Amino acid sequence: MRFRVIVTALTLGGAACLAGPSFADQAAWEQWQKIPGVVDVGARADGSLVVMAAGRLYLMSSTGATTPFAAGPDGFSTDPNAEPYFVIAPALAVDGASCAWNADDLFVLDLTSPPGIARVDPAGHASRFATLAGVDTLGGIALDTTGRFGYRLLATGTHNSNKTTVFAIDCQGSSTTLTDSAPQVEGGIAVAPPTFGQFAGDLIAPDENSGQVWAIDPGGGVSLVAVPGLPTGGDTGVESEGFIPPGFGGGGFAYLADRGTPNNPFPGTDSLLRLSASALVAAGIEEGDLLIATEGNGTTIAIRCSDTCSVIEAAQGTRGGHIEGHIVALP
Repeated sequence: MRFRVIVTALTLGGAACLAGPSFADQAAWEQWQKIPGVVDVGARADGSLVVMAAGRLYLMSSTGATTPFAAGPDGFSTDPNAEPYFVIAPALAVDGASCAWNADDLFVLDLTSPPGIARVDPAGHASRFATLAGVDTLGGIALDTTGRFGYRLLATGTHNSNKTTVFAIDCQGSSTTLTDSAPQVEGGIAVAPPTFGQFAGDLIAPDENSGQVWAIDPGGGVSLVAVPGLPTGGDTGVESEGFIPPGFGGGGFAYLADRGTPNNPFPGTDSLLRLSASALVAAGIEEGDLLIATEGNGTTIAIRCSDTCSVIEAAQGTRGGHIEGHIVALP
């Protein structure tokens, strides 16, 4: 594996990035809707939300009303204690392929044995899309909409306790291993937009144990993006990610799952959290920035990259929050 460490001048509120931030005057996530067991959230083309909670999928309107989704005999369900993260595809043509990504198809980590990816179509019918070998479990999923990975689905899985395999899966379900020796990563991984400086188009993935944020390129090369200086450790460190899309500054909300986790130092609130675009803009967050939240308490920072990368305080989380999955920002 090739490691490409980028030395950057990372600062946080004027202090070195390894110093913990103070969020006393920052924006704060609100507990928007109570959803027992919520672990991830995604958005359809019309702006409506889909949430994964206690092993089942639900549609959610802009008012917060929920409806069971994919609940039929050929739908999707899994262990209510699992972390089946998912992504929702836009309509996306793939040059040179005899297939395409269909709008609102949902791709979810299937954590049964052997692990793989399940596809849930907009009508709620589920099927096995890909089987992924050589890993103990899967811990991250993203879709490349930039083309740098060939418009493929990307999934991460761990093996040998602390190594990560990165898979690329095409729109026919065929998988390729990009690397089997990446650092340990897990959570709401995301592909960087073209505006993300030296890491544009890379897969950006967090490691809660070390607090490091990594970039993985299509050749399997790994670069250190940042060490934001937040608390680290299992169920504690950086976990959830999402990029701020174009148009978000004009209004909208970001969403994040806070899962109830009894008998844990961070017991969670079983809530879908929400944060307004106006609050993030007031905190200095811009379109193209990467939001990252810690699993414990949901402390949220942004990373902005051009020639170098900088870290910016963004928002306070929920006290005792237990954060999972992706951050989804909708204009």
